[in-house]
Amino acid sequence: MSVVAIIPARFGSTRLPGKPLANIGGKPMIQHVYQSTAKAQVLDRVIVATDDRRIEAAVKAFGGEVMMTSPKHASGTDRLAEVARRIKADLLVNVQGDLPFIHAATITRAVKPLRQNRTVPMGTVCTAIYDEAEWHNPNIVKVLMDRAGFAMYFTRASIPYVRNGVVDPRGRKLNSRSRPRLWGYRHLGLYVYRRDFLLKFARLRPTALEQIESLEQLRALENGYRIYVAEVDERSVEVDTPEDLKRAESYLKRRSN
Repeated sequence: MSVVAIIPARFGSTRLPGKPLANIGGKPMIQHVYQSTAKAQVLDRVIVATDDRRIEAAVKAFGGEVMMTSPKHASGTDRLAEVARRIKADLLVNVQGDLPFIHAATITRAVKPLRQNRTVPMGTVCTAIYDEAEWHNPNIVKVLMDRAGFAMYFTRASIPYVRNGVVDPRGRKLNSRSRPRLWGYRHLGLYVYRRDFLLKFARLRPTALEQIESLEQLRALENGYRIYVAEVDERSVEVDTPEDLKRAESYLKRRSN
């Protein structure tokens, strides 16, 4: 089963223009994302998909593989689907370009369920939220899963709503002082698709909840497709704002020491 990672990258960004080329420790962010992704041994190939010649030049400069795509795509998934039509692969991994230090283990964990169960069309990952401010932050997407590990909903809101504070999202009683409070689960921007499902998904029209939340994965749920959510231990920085960029610099310095 061949597995190819694709990193959609566009120059325009509302909160951080030119984000893929933002400097982190002397390298453009897209280089960090590419090199971190390439460490995952489960992958056969890593490709940056872009419509910007500046990003293309940057990727070629550090020896990465890049494909130019249409500038008319409305989303990263559309860009991913264009590349999927041009290459041979069983599974496509969508690695968001704002995860410069994505762990190889996270990618491997995301791919594993689709390798083991051919009925799963799409997968993603989440990590536990222990910080209440993070749980309330609308810029951080949360996910609720059922007992089998499949997503029930993705949202920017603080879910689950804590009405009585008796148990946490894992069903554990909250009377223990030996462990931190689990508020919920943070969704990370990493997806795995079966090729045929990705091409079908890209043809589906945007749905109401997707547009309300501005979360494309809700399109799959609203159309009745299941998304498996693997829990991972991923604490690296997502870069979406100038403040996040500063945190990424600090993270890199701490990791280098």
